[in-house]
Amino acid sequence: MNKGAVEHAIRFGLAVGAKISPHSVFARKNYFYPDLPKGYQISQFEDPVVIGGQVSFGFEKDGKFETRTVNLTRAHLEEDAGKSLHEDYAGMTGIDLNRAGTPLLEIVSEPEMRSAAEAVAYAKALHSLVMWLGVCDGNMQEGSFRCDVNVSVRPLGQQELGTRCEIKNLNSFRFMEEAIAYEVRRQIELIEDGGKVQQATRLWDPDKKETRSMRSKEDAQDYRYFPDPDLPPLVIGQDWIARVKQDMPELPDAMRARWVGDYALPEYDSLVLTSSKDMSAYFEAVVAKAGKEHAKAAANWLMGDVASTLNRENVDIIDSPVEASQLALLLKRIADGTISNKIAKEVFAAMWEARSNDEAIADAIIDQKGLRQISDSGALEKIVDEVLAANAKSVEQYRAGKEAAINALIGQAMKASRGKANPAQLTELLKKKLAG
Repeated sequence: MNKGAVEHAIRFGLAVGAKISPHSVFARKNYFYPDLPKGYQISQFEDPVVIGGQVSFGFEKDGKFETRTVNLTRAHLEEDAGKSLHEDYAGMTGIDLNRAGTPLLEIVSEPEMRSAAEAVAYAKALHSLVMWLGVCDGNMQEGSFRCDVNVSVRPLGQQELGTRCEIKNLNSFRFMEEAIAYEVRRQIELIEDGGKVQQATRLWDPDKKETRSMRSKEDAQDYRYFPDPDLPPLVIGQDWIARVKQDMPELPDAMRARWVGDYALPEYDSLVLTSSKDMSAYFEAVVAKAGKEHAKAAANWLMGDVASTLNRENVDIIDSPVEASQLALLLKRIADGTISNKIAKEVFAAMWEARSNDEAIADAIIDQKGLRQISDSGALEKIVDEVLAANAKSVEQYRAGKEAAINALIGQAMKASRGKANPAQLTELLKKKLAG
């Protein structure tokens, strides 16, 4: 027995609020398939190491953000099998046995999800959690995190679930969503044409965008489970659980609750920012440096300009060239009126390109490019007077009751100031002049 694998299972069980079995048993799951040369897989059947638990997550539905909780059935330890290789073998299949026998934690959820989008959101939440806990590195391409999806359909109003088909080893969330959507359509068309869904294990073909049959799906009794005679029961004492619990990091749910309470952060923001342990650590570092009054601004920047730049450059937040302390100073310069939000985007882009270790790089860029916001009332008044004189038609429209006409005047004034005028002061001054 691998002690580290057991501790990972305990850590996961504690994170999802499950029961950790004090006594669990290993079984032999018997089936013949080329990726399992000895003819059986070491697994757990009647007494798994983790029982129950819940995973909460958020997702978009009909343009609205919703939160859901999915109940877990169990999580059991088993050995991994080999990997079938279908590419690069004309008319044949290769077998890679390098990972056979390595520990695997299989998490089984209750059949409570009702759409591909919901299933993907759940899988992403699970993916984030196991990475957060250090249970898994999350690499789907290398098979560290894999998803099997069971899909069934039923007529509207029918309580009984339909016959399910399992799609094995989906190694990306995009493939997972596509496979579910295809399988749902396939089953509905089959039933509407008078056919019946046959329980089976299927594979997803990403090139043809379709599922195809792999083998008829066995039920538990078909696997002929029996206790492994060579392996003693796994006994987990309360002292072991307590030691693992003591070493646990703060969990996403607890962190979200703290942020909502301490920073008045919206639930949506907290869910997005805790989807990654590195992103949450970066956010905490920004707030620690800038002050909690800047927490919402920090969240907006991380979910907006920072996230879009990271995606465009294909960079993880941990490798961001803009450090948390540097972003904190930028937020302060927006708040104290040194620069506007619009100019801040330009400064951020320059900070990204500079890749400097200087904590005050934002100030250096602002001074170097002459980007300080014009807040001097005399300078602003001069700009406003020139704009009003040059835009008599917009002035006339505004005074005639067309309030939207002021937007054109604000745009002209911002253009005249090269985007450096304080927007709030400028708007107030324009309204005052127009009313006079």
